[in-house]
Amino acid sequence: MMTRTLLLGGAALTALIAVPAAAQTDTTAASQDQASASETNGADIIVTGTRAAGRTRLDSVSPVDVLSQAALQHQGTTEAAAALANVAPSIDFPRPAVTDATDAIRPATLRGLSPDQTLVLINSVRAHPSALLNINSSVGRGAAAVDLNTIPTAALESIEVLRDGASALYGSDAIAGVVNLRLRQQRSGGGASVTFGGYDTNVDTLYSPRHVVDGGTTTASVWQNVAIGNNGGYLDVTGEFVNRNPTSRGDVDSRDDPAVVRSRYGDPDVNQYTGYANLGVPIGDSGWQVVGWGGYQYRRSQSAAFPRNPSNANNVPEIYPNGFLPIIQTKSRDLTAAGGIKGAIGGWDTSLIASYGKNKIDFATLHTLNHAYGADSPTRFYDGAMSYDQFVTNLDLSHDYALGGGDLTVAAGAEYRREGYKITPGELGSYDQGGAQGFGGFSPDNAVNHHRDNVSGYLDLEGKFGPLSIGAAGRLEHYSDFGTTANGKLSARWDITPSFALRGGIQTGFRAPSLQQEYFTSVSSVITDGNVILTGTLPSVSDNARILGGKPLKPEKSTNYSAGFVFHQGPFNITVDGYEIDIRDGLALSESIGHGFSDAVDALLDEANVGAARFFLNGVKTRTRGVDVVANYKLATPAAGTFNFTVAGNYNDLKVLKVPQTTSALDPAPPLVSRQRIVSLEDGTPATKVTGTIDWSLKPVGFTLRGTYYGDVNEPGTSEDRDIHTGKKFITDIEARFDVADQFHFGLGVDNVFDVYPDRTPANLLSSTGVVSYPFYSPFGFNGRYLYAKVGVDW
Repeated sequence: MMTRTLLLGGAALTALIAVPAAAQTDTTAASQDQASASETNGADIIVTGTRAAGRTRLDSVSPVDVLSQAALQHQGTTEAAAALANVAPSIDFPRPAVTDATDAIRPATLRGLSPDQTLVLINSVRAHPSALLNINSSVGRGAAAVDLNTIPTAALESIEVLRDGASALYGSDAIAGVVNLRLRQQRSGGGASVTFGGYDTNVDTLYSPRHVVDGGTTTASVWQNVAIGNNGGYLDVTGEFVNRNPTSRGDVDSRDDPAVVRSRYGDPDVNQYTGYANLGVPIGDSGWQVVGWGGYQYRRSQSAAFPRNPSNANNVPEIYPNGFLPIIQTKSRDLTAAGGIKGAIGGWDTSLIASYGKNKIDFATLHTLNHAYGADSPTRFYDGAMSYDQFVTNLDLSHDYALGGGDLTVAAGAEYRREGYKITPGELGSYDQGGAQGFGGFSPDNAVNHHRDNVSGYLDLEGKFGPLSIGAAGRLEHYSDFGTTANGKLSARWDITPSFALRGGIQTGFRAPSLQQEYFTSVSSVITDGNVILTGTLPSVSDNARILGGKPLKPEKSTNYSAGFVFHQGPFNITVDGYEIDIRDGLALSESIGHGFSDAVDALLDEANVGAARFFLNGVKTRTRGVDVVANYKLATPAAGTFNFTVAGNYNDLKVLKVPQTTSALDPAPPLVSRQRIVSLEDGTPATKVTGTIDWSLKPVGFTLRGTYYGDVNEPGTSEDRDIHTGKKFITDIEARFDVADQFHFGLGVDNVFDVYPDRTPANLLSSTGVVSYPFYSPFGFNGRYLYAKVGVDW
């Protein structure tokens, strides 16, 4: 079957070569020119997926994409996750709406797998996930993932994406691959930039087509690079401010007269401040260096819940005679701090680094009420908070040996990690007797405070003997809550000629259940076929969950296979990599279990004052097969400037092979993993995504044209006739740039030039609220054409 996958990749490549595409070359600063040139000719040195020095993306054993800062900045978005998804076809970044806090902290996916099955590193050290657990019906349901948007793109030197499992190297979460955010390391210069943008679009909803100008966004960044000493020391500091106005793409609410748009279905209102720093200080002439980095972000987001029309049973006309639109406010405070030393001991390169990360999210519901309090109800409630923190210490050692006419890199290390998760209750009115409309608060019964720790050790061998490269790695981890797991990796590369090489590997992987999945508990409003049902989410080991069949959670396990080739000749290079990822014991949030299965279940739901309950469980088995193709050609001409053509495509086929059918307590049981969940896993991200870019520069001007094809995505309903499809879409982006005196930089651009939307929700599936007028599973969102302007200065 892997052979068939590779043949599909070859067929796909034939089609892809015909599509004009692009590399990323920046005309705004010399350093960005160099970074982009390095990326396009394959000479960039990588540090992800290998501990051998001097490896580049074209001579690596595993597939690694290197995306320069220029590539991330040559587009309208200033969000790191959205920019990454625009240029890396194996990554998707949906923009869900009316999904509570997931509107504000949106997860990205790699190869269609769960967001928490991709490991995120900062300077090759494990980053901490968000405190948020995505429990609503969005892509990534049930995951607590790293928020990629906590780091400004201006603070990044590059992003490396390892498209291969890597648990043997890095531990938990690296089932789909690894995203390594590499911070800027420069000793001089600085700059500032401001980007203004907004949507100018024709919203073609079924009953309320209209022209809209909204979503105005201002991003202001400033950075400074400072030399420390004369031995290569550096300090790079970045600050960023973002203000984003909300968007609204809902349709008419027909429940009351007048029939008008009462919703705010789209992006949240955001106000955000971020600071980041990266430090390296040599210790005299010893060869040792003190390193450190860290950042802090405050993000206030306000997203809308479903509107309450004037005649809604939960409305209080004395307070809201025209109905009301509850606003869910999150205040996310995110901290990262890391420090340590690097040097050599007895010929062994040595690194000892400790890092601490914490994310706290405070919740509030605005423009709301508690119906039980009548006309005396407050209209604003504090709903409580969730927090997650992580402390990690890494010791890494590596040594290069000459062996048998070749080179052998021996690497070994150990890691200690401690995690904590906490839920703090909100004020009484936020949860009392039904709680705040739109988003009920956490009650004292939901309060949790849990910790765990784990220790691990690894050994990694990578040798190059003439045309053959061989790698082997093993890792052993012990968790305080579920025990020990061991994983291994074998990989090889054969350079048949100086231009052509075959590569492949096999490895096992795992993902530990997160503390959020083990202990999160709440009561929330869940939308099922347009109906709002109060639903309790229970820890699987709680007494109440055991009544429903809950059990202690186990790690997810995976086996990854990969095979592909690399070809590079002069200014042209191409990589094709097929893969298969088999996952067993996959975690899922069960479907809501309502009344009628037993007296014990009915009593549980009545006591909790909810209509249904759910919990996490193991037992999902999936198989993912696909192929990645990346091709680049660079043409430099003395008179016409430099052209970079890049085309990159991903074909991904995920199949759910098995789901849990019953519980020890409920037999026969309701569907624990419904058709909606299965279809969401299989068809919730595009099976095919192809990005082609043409980037041209002839100082002082530059131009980028990008086209992206997205295959159809299915936002599933309870039955096939209730599915909502996005359709197959092609998005076109354009940006023009020019410099003045090599110091002042200006740019104009349009993302989604032709104002393309996903297919709208069919009339028979559009609820009377008119809210979900477009599928929020859309991989490119549903906001339409975005216009922007940039101005910057270097010093």
